[in-house]
Amino acid sequence: MMYLRFFVFACSVFLSTFSMLTYAASPIYTKAFSNKALKGYDVVSYFTSDTPVKGLKEHSLKHKGATWLFSSAENLELFKATPQAYEPQYGGYCAWAVGAKNDLAPGNPKHWSMVDGKLYLNYNSDIKNEWLEDTSGFIGKADKNWPNLIK
Repeated sequence: MMYLRFFVFACSVFLSTFSMLTYAASPIYTKAFSNKALKGYDVVSYFTSDTPVKGLKEHSLKHKGATWLFSSAENLELFKATPQAYEPQYGGYCAWAVGAKNDLAPGNPKHWSMVDGKLYLNYNSDIKNEWLEDTSGFIGKADKNWPNLIK
C-alpha cells in the first residue's frame, strides 16, 4: 500500500511538472531538454543559401533564452548585428498552428518558407502544404494570435 501511494504521488509530481513545462511557452521554440533554437540549424543560412545548414558549437550565441548556432563566424556576426532580421517568425513555432489554430506546435527547421524576406517554419510537410495554400491569410491571423500565445 505504501508503494502504491508513493507511485501515485510520484506520478502526480511528474505530470504536474511536465504540464508546467509544456504550457510555459518560451518566446523561442526549443526542443524539450535542449536549448537550441531551430534544433541547431544556422538561422542565417536560410537567407544566404538554398538549403539550411547545421550550426556549430564554436559559433554560438545566447539570445532570448535560447542558444543559437551558426555555421560560420560571419553568420554569427550578421545575426548579432540585426537578430530581428533573421529570427524566424512566431519564435520558430509552427506558423500554420499559430494562424489556423491559435495554438503552439513545434516548428521543424526542415519545413520552412520565406515570405517577404521573413522565415516561417511549419510542423511537417503536410502542414507546410496547407500553409502554402493561403500563406497571407495564415500570416494575418497568426500576427493577431501571436501576442496572446506568449505572455
